[in-house]
Amino acid sequence: MSDLCDPAPYDALLLLSFGGPEGPDDVVPFLANVTRGRGIPEERLKEVGKHYFRFGGISPINAQNRALLDALRKDFAEHDLDLPVYWGNRNWAPYLTDTLREMVADGRHRIAVLATSAYASYSGCRQYRENLAESLATLEAEGLPVPRVDKLRHYFNHPGFVRPMVDGVLASLADLPEDVRAAAHLAFTTHSIPVSAADTSGPVEGHGDGGAYVAAHLDIARLIVDAVREETGIAHPWKLVYQSRSGAPHIPWLEPDICDHLESLHGEGVPAVVMAPIGFVSDHMEVLYDLDTEATAKAAELGLPVRRSATVGADPRFAAAVRELVLERAGTERGCAPERCALGALGPSHDLCPVGCCPARAPRPAAAGADSPYA
Repeated sequence: MSDLCDPAPYDALLLLSFGGPEGPDDVVPFLANVTRGRGIPEERLKEVGKHYFRFGGISPINAQNRALLDALRKDFAEHDLDLPVYWGNRNWAPYLTDTLREMVADGRHRIAVLATSAYASYSGCRQYRENLAESLATLEAEGLPVPRVDKLRHYFNHPGFVRPMVDGVLASLADLPEDVRAAAHLAFTTHSIPVSAADTSGPVEGHGDGGAYVAAHLDIARLIVDAVREETGIAHPWKLVYQSRSGAPHIPWLEPDICDHLESLHGEGVPAVVMAPIGFVSDHMEVLYDLDTEATAKAAELGLPVRRSATVGADPRFAAAVRELVLERAGTERGCAPERCALGALGPSHDLCPVGCCPARAPRPAAAGADSPYA
């Protein structure tokens, strides 16, 4: 097999995602999984779940992951990459542990892992690694073989992730009324996280002032703005803003919130806004509700024309990027020096999360890092 399409030492790819309910009866059990250990009463979970009930109790994330699975398998087959693709979730079926059991039963020993989170943070990286370690410990306790898992590097600045977002912003601008298009503001959105978690995101040497989480989002926002300017001749004003805050009010989280930002822009006389959810891989519930429902309603209340650009989802260019990431990591593991594609000022991120990267408040074992108990 040519080195250009050789996945060795990997014998499988695991798509690792958050999971979501697929019907009304799933909502409260799903949220109980998400909040396990926090002692949140069922009535509160029902209140939190109102966003899901509004859409029939169905999160779009599982359907979108199925579409991404199909896109990955199609791309792999078209490029003669003989690598089976599996899917496991952290918080709903198909559960990660069950998928790993299936992979072991199928004889898989060395697994590349793609998480549906593109940026460094505790919730976007280390928590996935903790879930992997927990599942591997379960397999070990059951007397099953424990496979080696390697999480693929952060892909926020891979061309196959960035270019679809550029096209999404261009399409949204083109959809605005012509008389407000040229002066439209670009609001790049991502999930708000506690300031303390942002400041400690990424490797230790980059901690402080938003850490790797904020730095990466700012870098990608600049890339998109520059690409839009190159293609339209217009330098649109822009800002990185946040959404989907869920923490206690007394704990500082990243701001400004998208709805507050829309109010500020309206007060400044901005004629239109494109909301670009660069922090999300697909149009899951936090995009569907927090942007398409809540923020869009706020804009309508203000009389502010607004459009929401598409996420990457199952774009074939993203599927191709995943293939490139798998082959890049495979080549590195074989001792080669493959090309590592990355746009912007930050360059390609690390393959192996270093000690102290995105620390948890209560330390737990995490796989696929320098501190992994499963080498």
